[in-house]
Amino acid sequence: MTTDKARELLQVQAGFAGFYNGNSAKLVLSEVSREHGQAAVDALIREVELDRIFGFEPGTRFEGGLALKK
Repeated sequence: MTTDKARELLQVQAGFAGFYNGNSAKLVLSEVSREHGQAAVDALIREVELDRIFGFEPGTRFEGGLALKK
């Protein structure tokens, strides 16, 4: 998945901002982490404001739909 596609998907999930949307965002970030690394994940968290919406912090690792704190 490209970072542009991930950004698009995350913006949709952030727009709804529900519990299940947070889980979907974790799965997208997990895929981004696997393909592009932690720096890309941190950039998307900041850009789409996922810290404000879902409480995801830069530096959090996402693996298989789980958010693993620093």
